[in-house]
Amino acid sequence: MPTPEFVLRIREKIGHDLLWMTGVTAVIFDDAGRILLCRRSDNGAWTPITGIVDPGEEPAVTAAREAEEEAGVVVEVEGLASVKSDPPQRFPNGDRVQFMDLTFRCRHVGGEARVNDDESTDVAWAHLEDLPEMNARMLRRIRDAVEFDGVTRFVRAGE
Repeated sequence: MPTPEFVLRIREKIGHDLLWMTGVTAVIFDDAGRILLCRRSDNGAWTPITGIVDPGEEPAVTAAREAEEEAGVVVEVEGLASVKSDPPQRFPNGDRVQFMDLTFRCRHVGGEARVNDDESTDVAWAHLEDLPEMNARMLRRIRDAVEFDGVTRFVRAGE
């Protein structure tokens, strides 16, 4: 997966130190209630569409941009389903990162889903009852988007 240029410039200064980043997850539904998934090229995991917010970019714009870049689809961003801080992670090259994830519920409005860049090896529409194996964080993001009722889920002090 290509690392954004702004991250490479930061890494020149901080090396492998922990970097706090904003990421988005676009949980995209079609008219049949299926969810668009991609198989990541870096680790083979199935996930909804994800991406990093560029400096100055609005997060909902990021969600729509990533949907088009990764899967060739046009979406309408319907709402912010959840805001969650992921645990820190270490990449194989030693870089440490922690993401603040903003999960958006999106609706497919155009384009045929396809592998549209080198970040994924496959894309597929899946019904909730037929989701492939995926990690608990991704399943939680899907659940938050499925259950989105107009109120954003987030952890409150003391929870």
